[in-house]
Amino acid sequence: MSVESSSSAVQQPPSSSNLPLLGDNQVVATTSSASSASSSSSSSSSSGGGGNVVGVPLDTQSSGEPPAKKQLLDGGATSSSGSSLLSSAAAASGMHEKLAHRISNALCCAVCLDLPKTAMYQCQMGHLMCAACFTHLLADGRPGFCPFPSLRDQIATCPNCRVEISKSTASRNLAVEKAASELPSECQFCNKEFPYKSLERHEQHECQERPTKCKYHRIGCQWRGPFHETNEHERNCLHPQKSGYEVMAALEAHDERIKEEKKMFNTLIDLLSYEKIIFNDLQMKPYRTDEYVHKLFYETARFSAFNQQWVVKARINNSQRDPHQSNERTITYQLILKTKTSTPMSIHFFALKGPFSDMKVSTQIYKHEFTETSTESEYYVLPLPDGIGGSGSSECNRMLANKGINFRLLMFLLNK
Repeated sequence: MSVESSSSAVQQPPSSSNLPLLGDNQVVATTSSASSASSSSSSSSSSGGGGNVVGVPLDTQSSGEPPAKKQLLDGGATSSSGSSLLSSAAAASGMHEKLAHRISNALCCAVCLDLPKTAMYQCQMGHLMCAACFTHLLADGRPGFCPFPSLRDQIATCPNCRVEISKSTASRNLAVEKAASELPSECQFCNKEFPYKSLERHEQHECQERPTKCKYHRIGCQWRGPFHETNEHERNCLHPQKSGYEVMAALEAHDERIKEEKKMFNTLIDLLSYEKIIFNDLQMKPYRTDEYVHKLFYETARFSAFNQQWVVKARINNSQRDPHQSNERTITYQLILKTKTSTPMSIHFFALKGPFSDMKVSTQIYKHEFTETSTESEYYVLPLPDGIGGSGSSECNRMLANKGINFRLLMFLLNK
Protein backbone atom coordinates (compact mmCIF):
# COMPACT_ATOMS: atom_id res chain seq x y z
CA MET A 1 0.00 0.00 0.00
CA SER A 2 2.88 2.30 0.75
CA VAL A 3 4.45 1.48 -2.60
CA GLU A 4 1.32 2.50 -4.50
CA SER A 5 1.09 5.86 -2.70
CA SER A 6 4.72 6.58 -3.37
CA SER A 7 4.32 5.72 -7.04
CA SER A 8 1.33 8.01 -7.28
CA ALA A 9 3.42 10.78 -5.74
CA VAL A 10 6.04 10.20 -8.43
CA GLN A 11 3.48 10.44 -11.22
CA GLN A 12 2.51 13.98 -10.03
CA PRO A 13 5.72 16.01 -9.49
CA PRO A 14 5.59 19.27 -7.54
CA SER A 15 4.00 22.21 -9.37
CA SER A 16 7.05 24.39 -8.76
CA SER A 17 9.13 22.10 -11.00
CA ASN A 18 6.85 22.78 -13.97
CA LEU A 19 7.22 26.60 -13.76
CA PRO A 20 10.77 27.94 -14.44
CA LEU A 21 11.88 30.52 -11.90
CA LEU A 22 13.15 34.00 -12.99
CA GLY A 23 13.29 32.89 -16.60
CA ASP A 24 16.78 31.41 -16.08
CA ASN A 25 18.00 28.54 -18.29
CA GLN A 26 19.60 26.91 -15.27
CA VAL A 27 16.17 26.63 -13.64
CA VAL A 28 14.77 24.81 -16.65
CA ALA A 29 17.73 22.46 -16.68
CA THR A 30 17.33 21.79 -12.95
CA THR A 31 13.65 21.09 -13.40
CA SER A 32 14.28 18.58 -16.13
CA SER A 33 16.99 16.90 -14.07
CA ALA A 34 14.67 16.82 -11.06
CA SER A 35 11.92 15.09 -13.05
CA SER A 36 14.39 12.55 -14.43
CA ALA A 37 15.70 11.94 -10.92
CA SER A 38 12.16 11.45 -9.63
CA SER A 39 11.41 8.86 -12.32
CA SER A 40 14.55 6.92 -11.41
CA SER A 41 13.64 7.15 -7.74
CA SER A 42 10.16 5.77 -8.42
CA SER A 43 11.62 2.69 -10.04
CA SER A 44 13.87 2.10 -7.06
CA SER A 45 11.06 2.68 -4.55
CA SER A 46 8.78 0.23 -6.36
CA SER A 47 11.40 -2.43 -5.80
CA GLY A 48 11.40 -2.03 -2.06
CA GLY A 49 11.45 1.82 -1.65
CA GLY A 50 12.98 3.96 1.12
CA GLY A 51 11.49 6.35 3.57
CA ASN A 52 12.58 9.61 1.88
CA VAL A 53 10.19 11.77 -0.13
CA VAL A 54 10.64 10.95 -3.78
CA GLY A 55 10.62 13.39 -6.75
CA VAL A 56 12.47 16.19 -4.84
CA PRO A 57 16.26 16.78 -5.19
CA LEU A 58 18.30 16.25 -2.08
CA ASP A 59 19.52 19.86 -1.81
CA THR A 60 15.94 21.18 -1.57
CA GLN A 61 14.57 18.78 0.97
CA SER A 62 15.49 21.12 3.86
CA SER A 63 14.24 24.39 2.41
CA GLY A 64 11.67 23.22 -0.12
CA GLU A 65 13.12 25.59 -2.80
CA PRO A 66 14.49 24.54 -6.20
CA PRO A 67 18.31 24.74 -6.43
CA ALA A 68 18.32 27.67 -8.83
CA LYS A 69 16.18 29.80 -6.55
CA LYS A 70 18.20 28.71 -3.53
CA GLN A 71 21.42 29.81 -5.23
CA LEU A 72 19.93 33.22 -5.99
CA LEU A 73 18.87 33.60 -2.38
CA ASP A 74 22.28 32.52 -1.14
CA GLY A 75 24.85 35.22 -0.29
CA GLY A 76 27.58 33.85 -2.52
CA ALA A 77 25.26 33.79 -5.49
CA THR A 78 24.26 37.38 -4.82
CA SER A 79 27.86 38.61 -4.83
CA SER A 80 28.68 36.76 -8.03
CA SER A 81 25.55 38.14 -9.67
CA GLY A 82 26.44 41.67 -8.57
CA SER A 83 29.94 41.40 -9.98
CA SER A 84 28.54 40.11 -13.26
CA LEU A 85 26.18 43.10 -13.42
CA LEU A 86 29.08 45.48 -12.81
CA SER A 87 31.18 43.81 -15.49
CA SER A 88 28.31 43.94 -17.96
CA ALA A 89 27.78 47.65 -17.17
CA ALA A 90 31.48 48.34 -17.70
CA ALA A 91 31.37 46.46 -20.99
CA ALA A 92 28.32 48.48 -22.09
CA SER A 93 30.08 51.72 -21.15
CA GLY A 94 33.15 50.75 -23.13
CA MET A 95 30.99 49.82 -26.08
CA HIS A 96 29.23 53.19 -25.85
CA GLU A 97 32.57 55.05 -25.86
CA LYS A 98 33.79 53.09 -28.86
CA LEU A 99 30.53 53.79 -30.70
CA ALA A 100 30.76 57.53 -29.95
CA HIS A 101 34.37 57.53 -31.16
CA ARG A 102 33.44 55.79 -34.41
CA ILE A 103 30.55 58.20 -35.00
CA SER A 104 32.84 61.17 -34.34
CA ASN A 105 35.30 59.89 -36.93
CA ALA A 106 32.50 59.38 -39.44
CA LEU A 107 31.16 62.92 -39.00
CA CYS A 108 34.50 64.74 -39.12
CA CYS A 109 35.39 67.22 -41.83
CA ALA A 110 37.28 65.59 -44.71
CA VAL A 111 39.83 68.44 -44.75
CA CYS A 112 40.68 69.37 -41.14
CA LEU A 113 39.46 66.05 -39.61
CA ASP A 114 37.61 67.88 -36.85
CA LEU A 115 33.95 68.02 -35.81
CA PRO A 116 32.08 71.04 -37.14
CA LYS A 117 31.52 73.96 -34.77
CA THR A 118 29.16 75.78 -37.12
CA ALA A 119 27.84 74.61 -40.48
CA MET A 120 28.70 71.38 -42.30
CA TYR A 121 28.56 71.18 -46.09
CA GLN A 122 28.61 68.18 -48.38
CA CYS A 123 29.49 67.71 -52.05
CA GLN A 124 27.22 65.94 -54.52
CA MET A 125 28.72 62.59 -53.46
CA GLY A 126 28.08 63.25 -49.75
CA HIS A 127 31.62 64.00 -48.54
CA LEU A 128 31.59 66.38 -45.57
CA MET A 129 33.39 69.72 -45.19
CA CYS A 130 33.10 72.21 -42.35
CA ALA A 131 32.23 75.82 -43.22
CA ALA A 132 35.80 77.11 -42.72
CA CYS A 133 37.35 74.47 -44.98
CA PHE A 134 34.56 74.83 -47.53
CA THR A 135 35.18 78.56 -47.93
CA HIS A 136 38.94 77.90 -47.99
CA LEU A 137 38.49 75.51 -50.93
CA LEU A 138 36.29 78.00 -52.76
CA ALA A 139 38.86 80.76 -52.15
CA ASP A 140 41.72 78.60 -53.47
CA GLY A 141 39.86 77.31 -56.50
CA ARG A 142 37.33 78.90 -58.81
CA PRO A 143 33.83 77.62 -57.88
CA GLY A 144 32.24 75.45 -60.52
CA PHE A 145 30.57 77.20 -63.46
CA CYS A 146 31.95 80.61 -62.37
CA PRO A 147 34.07 82.51 -64.91
CA PHE A 148 36.13 84.67 -62.53
CA PRO A 149 39.72 83.82 -61.51
CA SER A 150 40.83 82.25 -58.25
CA LEU A 151 44.06 81.96 -56.29
CA ARG A 152 45.10 78.85 -58.23
CA ASP A 153 43.10 79.51 -61.41
CA GLN A 154 41.53 76.04 -61.09
CA ILE A 155 38.06 74.66 -60.53
CA ALA A 156 37.23 74.12 -56.84
CA THR A 157 36.84 70.39 -56.21
CA CYS A 158 36.01 68.07 -53.33
CA PRO A 159 39.25 66.80 -51.70
CA ASN A 160 37.87 63.22 -51.65
CA CYS A 161 36.16 62.55 -54.97
CA ARG A 162 37.31 65.61 -57.00
CA VAL A 163 33.78 66.51 -58.03
CA GLU A 164 33.26 70.23 -58.68
CA ILE A 165 31.95 72.20 -55.72
CA SER A 166 30.36 75.62 -55.44
CA LYS A 167 27.82 77.38 -53.29
CA SER A 168 25.07 76.23 -55.64
CA THR A 169 26.10 72.55 -55.88
CA ALA A 170 27.16 71.95 -52.26
CA SER A 171 24.46 71.78 -49.58
CA ARG A 172 24.16 71.98 -45.80
CA ASN A 173 23.87 68.67 -43.95
CA LEU A 174 21.63 69.51 -41.01
CA ALA A 175 21.46 65.91 -39.78
CA VAL A 176 25.25 65.76 -39.39
CA GLU A 177 25.29 69.15 -37.64
CA LYS A 178 22.65 67.97 -35.18
CA ALA A 179 24.34 64.61 -34.54
CA ALA A 180 27.75 66.25 -34.06
CA SER A 181 26.30 68.72 -31.55
CA GLU A 182 25.10 65.83 -29.35
CA LEU A 183 28.33 63.82 -29.36
CA PRO A 184 30.41 63.82 -26.17
CA SER A 185 33.54 65.96 -26.35
CA GLU A 186 36.33 66.38 -23.85
CA CYS A 187 37.04 69.72 -22.24
CA GLN A 188 40.62 70.78 -22.93
CA PHE A 189 41.01 72.09 -19.37
CA CYS A 190 39.25 69.67 -17.00
CA ASN A 191 39.16 66.61 -19.31
CA LYS A 192 35.47 66.02 -18.55
CA GLU A 193 33.01 65.14 -21.30
CA PHE A 194 30.14 67.37 -22.39
CA PRO A 195 27.85 67.51 -25.42
CA TYR A 196 29.71 69.18 -28.26
CA LYS A 197 27.10 71.93 -28.54
CA SER A 198 27.69 73.07 -24.93
CA LEU A 199 31.46 72.53 -24.85
CA GLU A 200 32.36 76.10 -25.89
CA ARG A 201 30.12 77.64 -23.22
CA HIS A 202 31.58 75.34 -20.59
CA GLU A 203 35.19 76.13 -21.52
CA GLN A 204 34.61 79.90 -21.58
CA HIS A 205 32.29 80.44 -18.60
CA GLU A 206 31.77 77.32 -16.47
CA CYS A 207 34.95 75.24 -16.26
CA GLN A 208 36.76 75.62 -12.95
CA GLU A 209 40.07 74.77 -14.65
CA ARG A 210 39.87 77.40 -17.40
CA PRO A 211 42.89 79.77 -17.46
CA THR A 212 42.17 83.12 -15.82
CA LYS A 213 44.13 86.31 -15.29
CA CYS A 214 44.59 88.02 -11.96
CA LYS A 215 42.42 91.10 -11.49
CA TYR A 216 45.61 93.04 -10.83
CA HIS A 217 47.03 92.29 -14.28
CA ARG A 218 46.51 95.96 -15.20
CA ILE A 219 49.18 96.92 -12.69
CA GLY A 220 51.66 94.30 -13.83
CA CYS A 221 50.65 90.92 -12.33
CA GLN A 222 51.55 88.21 -14.82
CA TRP A 223 49.82 85.35 -12.97
CA ARG A 224 47.63 83.11 -15.07
CA GLY A 225 46.08 80.01 -13.56
CA PRO A 226 42.90 77.93 -13.19
CA PHE A 227 39.72 79.77 -12.27
CA HIS A 228 39.25 77.98 -8.93
CA GLU A 229 42.62 79.30 -7.73
CA THR A 230 41.88 82.93 -8.61
CA ASN A 231 40.51 83.96 -5.22
CA GLU A 232 43.38 82.30 -3.39
CA HIS A 233 45.95 84.04 -5.58
CA GLU A 234 44.30 87.46 -5.37
CA ARG A 235 44.25 87.30 -1.57
CA ASN A 236 48.00 86.66 -1.57
CA CYS A 237 48.94 88.75 -4.63
CA LEU A 238 51.84 91.11 -3.90
CA HIS A 239 51.04 93.70 -6.56
CA PRO A 240 48.57 95.70 -4.42
CA GLN A 241 51.43 96.22 -1.92
CA LYS A 242 53.86 97.51 -4.55
CA SER A 243 55.08 101.07 -4.49
CA GLY A 244 53.32 103.76 -6.44
CA TYR A 245 56.32 104.07 -8.78
CA GLU A 246 56.11 100.40 -9.78
CA VAL A 247 52.33 100.58 -10.25
CA MET A 248 52.64 103.70 -12.39
CA ALA A 249 55.04 101.97 -14.78
CA ALA A 250 52.45 99.27 -15.47
CA LEU A 251 49.61 101.78 -15.75
CA GLU A 252 51.53 103.85 -18.27
CA ALA A 253 51.87 100.88 -20.62
CA HIS A 254 48.15 100.18 -20.25
CA ASP A 255 47.27 103.83 -20.86
CA GLU A 256 49.39 103.86 -24.00
CA ARG A 257 47.22 101.17 -25.57
CA ILE A 258 44.06 103.02 -24.60
CA LYS A 259 45.52 106.24 -25.99
CA GLU A 260 46.03 104.68 -29.43
CA GLU A 261 42.40 103.56 -29.57
CA LYS A 262 41.19 106.96 -28.39
CA LYS A 263 43.35 108.70 -30.98
CA MET A 264 41.68 106.79 -33.78
CA PHE A 265 38.18 107.72 -32.60
CA ASN A 266 39.17 111.35 -32.11
CA THR A 267 40.50 111.41 -35.65
CA LEU A 268 37.21 110.06 -36.89
CA ILE A 269 35.30 112.76 -35.00
CA ASP A 270 37.54 115.43 -36.54
CA LEU A 271 37.00 114.01 -40.03
CA LEU A 272 33.25 114.26 -39.62
CA SER A 273 33.67 118.03 -39.29
CA TYR A 274 35.21 118.29 -42.77
CA GLU A 275 33.26 120.16 -45.40
CA LYS A 276 33.79 117.57 -48.11
CA ILE A 277 32.78 114.04 -47.20
CA ILE A 278 31.66 111.40 -49.63
CA PHE A 279 31.08 107.66 -49.62
CA ASN A 280 30.59 105.05 -52.36
CA ASP A 281 29.24 101.50 -52.16
CA LEU A 282 31.67 99.49 -54.27
CA GLN A 283 32.37 95.96 -55.38
CA MET A 284 35.84 94.62 -56.07
CA LYS A 285 35.97 91.85 -58.67
CA PRO A 286 38.94 89.57 -59.29
CA TYR A 287 41.11 89.56 -62.36
CA ARG A 288 44.47 88.04 -63.28
CA THR A 289 47.38 89.86 -64.89
CA ASP A 290 49.27 88.76 -67.98
CA GLU A 291 52.67 88.92 -66.31
CA TYR A 292 55.11 86.00 -66.36
CA VAL A 293 54.19 85.26 -62.76
CA HIS A 294 50.41 85.24 -62.77
CA LYS A 295 49.03 87.35 -59.95
CA LEU A 296 45.48 87.69 -58.77
CA PHE A 297 44.14 91.17 -58.05
CA TYR A 298 40.81 92.68 -57.13
CA GLU A 299 39.64 95.97 -58.57
CA THR A 300 36.52 98.13 -58.57
CA ALA A 301 35.00 99.97 -61.48
CA ARG A 302 35.71 103.67 -61.74
CA PHE A 303 33.70 105.89 -59.44
CA SER A 304 33.44 109.65 -58.91
CA ALA A 305 34.45 111.58 -55.79
CA PHE A 306 35.39 115.24 -55.43
CA ASN A 307 35.07 115.75 -59.21
CA GLN A 308 37.73 113.11 -59.85
CA GLN A 309 37.77 109.49 -61.04
CA TRP A 310 39.02 106.85 -58.64
CA VAL A 311 39.63 103.09 -58.43
CA VAL A 312 40.24 100.79 -55.46
CA LYS A 313 42.61 97.91 -56.05
CA ALA A 314 43.39 94.99 -53.69
CA ARG A 315 45.76 92.03 -53.60
CA ILE A 316 46.19 88.85 -51.53
CA ASN A 317 49.15 88.36 -49.17
CA ASN A 318 50.91 91.43 -50.60
CA SER A 319 51.02 89.90 -54.06
CA GLN A 320 52.55 86.61 -52.90
CA ARG A 321 53.43 84.34 -55.81
CA ASP A 322 51.49 81.32 -54.55
CA PRO A 323 49.08 82.54 -51.85
CA HIS A 324 47.16 79.24 -51.95
CA GLN A 325 50.15 77.52 -50.33
CA SER A 326 49.77 79.62 -47.18
CA ASN A 327 47.15 79.18 -44.48
CA GLU A 328 47.50 82.84 -43.45
CA ARG A 329 45.48 85.16 -45.67
CA THR A 330 45.49 88.95 -45.72
CA ILE A 331 43.95 91.53 -48.03
CA THR A 332 45.66 94.84 -48.68
CA TYR A 333 44.10 97.63 -50.74
CA GLN A 334 45.05 100.98 -52.23
CA LEU A 335 43.23 104.04 -53.54
CA ILE A 336 44.19 105.16 -57.05
CA LEU A 337 43.46 108.52 -58.68
CA LYS A 338 42.68 107.98 -62.37
CA THR A 339 42.42 111.61 -63.48
CA LYS A 340 44.96 114.41 -63.36
CA THR A 341 44.86 116.99 -60.64
CA SER A 342 46.51 120.39 -60.65
CA THR A 343 46.38 120.88 -56.88
CA PRO A 344 47.40 118.42 -54.16
CA MET A 345 44.56 116.55 -52.47
CA SER A 346 44.92 115.34 -48.89
CA ILE A 347 42.54 112.39 -48.63
CA HIS A 348 41.62 110.37 -45.54
CA PHE A 349 39.82 107.11 -46.36
CA PHE A 350 38.80 103.79 -44.86
CA ALA A 351 36.60 100.81 -45.75
CA LEU A 352 33.42 99.80 -43.93
CA LYS A 353 30.76 97.16 -44.23
CA GLY A 354 28.19 98.19 -46.83
CA PRO A 355 24.41 98.13 -46.39
CA PHE A 356 24.01 94.91 -48.42
CA SER A 357 27.27 93.26 -47.42
CA ASP A 358 28.14 90.62 -44.83
CA MET A 359 31.72 91.84 -44.62
CA LYS A 360 33.29 92.00 -41.14
CA VAL A 361 35.92 94.70 -40.96
CA SER A 362 37.41 96.86 -38.23
CA THR A 363 37.97 100.60 -38.50
CA GLN A 364 41.40 101.79 -39.59
CA ILE A 365 41.85 105.27 -41.10
CA TYR A 366 44.52 105.87 -43.74
CA LYS A 367 45.81 109.07 -45.34
CA HIS A 368 47.55 109.92 -48.62
CA GLU A 369 48.55 113.13 -50.37
CA PHE A 370 47.52 112.80 -54.03
CA THR A 371 49.50 114.92 -56.46
CA GLU A 372 50.19 114.96 -60.15
CA THR A 373 53.12 112.59 -59.65
CA SER A 374 51.73 110.55 -56.75
CA THR A 375 48.41 109.12 -57.90
CA GLU A 376 48.49 105.83 -55.99
CA SER A 377 48.46 105.33 -52.25
CA GLU A 378 50.38 102.63 -50.47
CA TYR A 379 48.81 99.19 -49.99
CA TYR A 380 47.15 99.22 -46.59
CA VAL A 381 45.89 96.22 -44.64
CA LEU A 382 42.16 95.65 -44.67
CA PRO A 383 41.68 95.07 -40.90
CA LEU A 384 39.54 92.00 -40.43
CA PRO A 385 38.33 91.29 -36.88
CA ASP A 386 39.58 87.74 -36.31
CA GLY A 387 43.22 86.76 -36.34
CA ILE A 388 46.45 88.31 -35.14
CA GLY A 389 47.54 91.75 -36.24
CA GLY A 390 44.16 92.68 -37.67
CA SER A 391 44.22 90.08 -40.44
CA GLY A 392 41.70 87.28 -40.10
CA SER A 393 42.35 84.31 -42.38
CA SER A 394 38.92 82.71 -41.95
CA GLU A 395 37.09 85.97 -42.74
CA CYS A 396 39.45 86.55 -45.66
CA ASN A 397 38.66 83.09 -47.09
CA ARG A 398 34.96 83.74 -46.72
CA MET A 399 35.29 86.97 -48.70
CA LEU A 400 37.47 85.38 -51.39
CA ALA A 401 34.91 82.60 -51.84
CA ASN A 402 32.37 85.15 -53.10
CA LYS A 403 32.13 86.44 -56.65
CA GLY A 404 33.06 89.90 -55.42
CA ILE A 405 33.92 91.88 -52.29
CA ASN A 406 31.25 94.44 -51.42
CA PHE A 407 32.15 97.32 -49.12
CA ARG A 408 31.58 101.02 -48.48
CA LEU A 409 34.47 103.47 -48.91
CA LEU A 410 34.40 106.73 -46.96
CA MET A 411 36.61 109.59 -48.20
CA PHE A 412 37.37 112.94 -46.52
CA LEU A 413 38.98 115.87 -48.33
CA LEU A 414 40.84 118.48 -46.29
CA ASN A 415 40.51 121.94 -47.81
CA LYS A 416 43.71 123.94 -47.72
